Order: sequence, then C-alpha cells, then structure tokens
Amino acid sequence: MKLTIPDYIQAIDPYVPGKPLEALEREYGISDSVKLASNENPLGPSPKAMAAIRESLSTLHRYPDGAGHLLIRKIADANRVLPANVVIGNGSDDIIALLVRALVRPGNRVIVPRPSFLMYDITATAAGAVVDAVPLKAMAMDLDAMARRVCADTRLIFVCNPNNPTGTVVTQQAFDHFMARLPEDVVVVVDEAYIEFARNADCLKTGQPMDINRPLVTLRTFSKVYGLAGLRVGYGIMPATLAEVLNRVRQPFNVNAMAQAAAAAALDDRAFLQQTIGLVHRGLDSLYGALDRLDLTYFKTEANFFLIDVEQPADIVFERMLRQGVIVRSMRAYGFPTYIRINVGLEEENRRFLRALETVLSRIGNP
Repeated sequence: MKLTIPDYIQAIDPYVPGKPLEALEREYGISDSVKLASNENPLGPSPKAMAAIRESLSTLHRYPDGAGHLLIRKIADANRVLPANVVIGNGSDDIIALLVRALVRPGNRVIVPRPSFLMYDITATAAGAVVDAVPLKAMAMDLDAMARRVCADTRLIFVCNPNNPTGTVVTQQAFDHFMARLPEDVVVVVDEAYIEFARNADCLKTGQPMDINRPLVTLRTFSKVYGLAGLRVGYGIMPATLAEVLNRVRQPFNVNAMAQAAAAAALDDRAFLQQTIGLVHRGLDSLYGALDRLDLTYFKTEANFFLIDVEQPADIVFERMLRQGVIVRSMRAYGFPTYIRINVGLEEENRRFLRALETVLSRIGNP
C-alpha cells in the first residue's frame, strides 16, 4: 500500500496507554493483580452513576442527546457558569482536539509544559503545529518561561494543574501574573483533570468561579475522581463565543448515552465524591510514611498519583513488580529513568504495593 502521509504525522510517537489488567495477567501468567498505573478511582463509579447506567440500557437503540442538555445544565450549575459556556466531549482529550482543530493551523505554535500529558504534544503535532515545549522547573510548570516563549504565531498554551506526572500545582497569584503578560488572542487551556484532589490552599482553581470573558478554557474529566474512565466523558468551560466555535466542529454524538446519564448522576453524588477524596488523602499520607521508612525519595502530590525515585532502572522495577502482581508505571518515557508513578489504591492494594516494592528492590542485581 502506498500512502502519502505528511512528515509531521510520521514524526508522532503514538501515545502508549497502560495495558488493561486482563491483558497483563494473561501475558505474565498472574492473577488477582493490583493496578496502580493509570490514576483510576479504586472505588469504581458512584452508586448513583451505576443506577443511571442501568436505567439507560433500555434506550440504547436511540441516539444520545447530541446537545447534551441535561449533563451540560448540571455541569453549568456545579461550576456557576451558563450552559453556553460548556462543551462536552469524549473525555477531555476530545476537547483538546476540538480546540486544536478550531484554532490552530499548520505552522502555528502551541506551548506545552514538558513533561506533562502527552496528548497536548500529539494533538498539536497532528495539526501541523510547532510544539514549543517548556521544561519544568523544580518539577513544576515554569510560567515565566512559558510567557517568554509567546510570539505572533502562538495560538494555544496548555497548563496542566495539577501536572501529570509530577503532581505539582500552579498558584492563583502566579497564574494571574502569567495571564496579565499574555496577548488577548492567545488561548490558555488549564487542564484540571485532578483538581478535586488538591489540598494546597493556594492552588489555582479556574473552574468556579471564572471570568468567562478571558481567553481561558478549563478542562475537567469524569475519569478520575468520579470513576468513569471507561465511559470517556469530560468537558470544557470557556467563553460562549469560543464554545460556539467548538460546537461547529464537534461530532454531534460525541458523548454516548450511558456516559451522559452516568456523569449527570455522578455530579449529584457528593457523598461518593468526598469518600473518594478522603480515601486518596489517607492513602497518600500512609504511603508517604511507609516510603520514609524505606528511605526512598518521593515527591508529594496534589493529585491521586505521585512519583517515587526507586534509584534503579524504572523499566526493570516495573517488570519485576508485574511478576509480583502489582502494576505500576515506569517514567522512563517521561525523562525520569529511575522513577515510577503510582496512584493511590484501596488500603490493601497499597499494602501489597509496598510489600512488592520492598521485595523487588531487595532483589535488584540478583537473577
């Protein structure tokens, strides 16, 4: 087959997600594994979301609401904005793609932090944009350096808060100073996929309330704290004029009926939300204490995941942890060759992780 593929598409390194639990168990001949690699909610979906999913099953022969009226109204109410300020997507990745499609042309520049969520780079590169990657400073986004990179061709700036994979945050004061330095035609996208877990009182939270007249987009997802990763549903909050543009290029049924029903119900389940946040915070504090006792360096987080320096090749630790039935994420591809990333699990899952890690590290260098 002879295909004509643009060079900028050929240059993309595909995003490599964590393998499904079942696939890893088959590959390694293990069972009853613990997966702490994908920043998922170990509690699963909320009971209200599950009930809404079951109720939606009888109408799966019908197309979903292409305008997402119920879900958008609930999102707007929760964030104290108007429905006209909300765009829903097949995960927040979908909103990223819509923004790039609507605002970026080949040769334009998109500023991203690095390392951060890889889909910023991939989506911009796929549009023929020049990705201007700004290195982190002390594990956090360097907003001053990002502002200095802005030029006449800059169209988008991505800010991940808390940042994945480092778990660091931007403060409100630093962000206000950053925004004041930018031209009015540069759109800033703040990805708040993990914002519900942040404990830092100074952490920027753009979603509620927000100045909807600024060139600012807030991304949120139901994949993390709400436990709906398998349904793929997220949203963006933005000025109504920009939302109207995105809705011109959005697929009319980009969020399926079950996802809409589950997400709307999840927003009503405040008890489950608080249960998840409490589980994560207690788990983090417990894991920190255990790692202190193991004399390992780790980086405190404002998300539900964090980095650990295992002082050994992370790929080797990842493989050996798998054989212990514990799935973690090697950070070599992110530029941290001796780091692993884990998310908080259930209490017993956290204990299994610690036992496996201690076992693996004690055997490194031995066959």
